[in-house]
Amino acid sequence: MTEETPPPPPAFGGAEPSQIIDPGEFEAVAGRLAESTGIQLLNMPESEHHRFRGAMAYVVAAYEEMLKFLPPDQDAIPSSAFVSEVGRARYQRDPRNYERGILEMNVRDARAVLDDIDEVSARGEDTTSGG
Repeated sequence: MTEETPPPPPAFGGAEPSQIIDPGEFEAVAGRLAESTGIQLLNMPESEHHRFRGAMAYVVAAYEEMLKFLPPDQDAIPSSAFVSEVGRARYQRDPRNYERGILEMNVRDARAVLDDIDEVSARGEDTTSGG
C-alpha cells in the first residue's frame, strides 16, 4: 500500500496502478456493469435515470483505473500486467481491448453516459417551476 491518501469513492486508488486488481479484472467489472446499466437506462423513463448515477460513476472509475496500467510510451497495456486468472484469460481472449484507443474510448463513452444522467437529473429538478 502506498502512503498516498486515495481519492474518495468511486475512485479505486491513487496515481499508481493497483497491485491487487489487474486490468482484466477491472474490465470484467466495468463491462458487465456498463452493459446492465445501459440496458436498464434504455428501458426506463429519463426521470428514473438518476438511480443509476452511482453505477455509471463506478464504471468510469474502473475504466480510468485501467488507464493507470498503460505506460506513457506504449499503445497497449503490457501482457505482464495481467496477473490474475481472470485477467490473463480476458487478455488472451481479446488483447485489443487493452489498446490505448479502446481504453480512452471506453472512458469517454462512460463519462458521456454519466454526463447525460446528470443533465437529465438537473432538468428533472427544474420541473417544479413549470420549466
